[in-house]
Amino acid sequence: MTDLPARLEKLLSSRNPAVKPEWSAVPAAVLIPLIRTETEWSVLYTRRTDSVETHRGQVSFPGGRIEAGETPVQAALREAEEELAIMPKDVVVLGQLDSLLTVTQYEVTPVVATLPWPYPLSPHPLEVAAVFHVPLPWLADPENLEEKLRQPMADGPATPVYYFRSFQGEMIWGATARITLDLLDLLRLRQGNKKERPRGRS
Repeated sequence: MTDLPARLEKLLSSRNPAVKPEWSAVPAAVLIPLIRTETEWSVLYTRRTDSVETHRGQVSFPGGRIEAGETPVQAALREAEEELAIMPKDVVVLGQLDSLLTVTQYEVTPVVATLPWPYPLSPHPLEVAAVFHVPLPWLADPENLEEKLRQPMADGPATPVYYFRSFQGEMIWGATARITLDLLDLLRLRQGNKKERPRGRS
């Protein structure tokens, strides 16, 4: 293979560099339902039960694994219907945020959508312990956000983990907080308070 360097140069020059994780992440999608109350826009969250397979008792968005043949939008809508009885025909999908990798080895694609409000939600009793919504202005207030450092499992720098202050007894943190911050940054609601956040795992 005397032409190996030339062949490699040609192959490498035609590629777009990308980040490749050391292990395969499970593709997943979540729905970020935006609702309009009488006074303002809010984000709808769920709290998972203690009987689900992963992220027990944590605040999250409706969502789960992307099944074979599904797009992230289809998966997010299916999971929202299964968890909260949100009918896909009632949802207006606006687009997708950047995907992120979690420490639980999921690659999560957030799908942003609007949901008419009030809406007859019917939480799945085995999956959803609570449903609540938080106003965007509250989420955008820097006084309601705290950053803590997580020590790495191996050698390396500590990574930031984001926590919102308790809202009506509910704690938004970790990947759900990061997705929320990405939405706020996209809307420029945190302008002047935005910090550069790594796109690693949370």
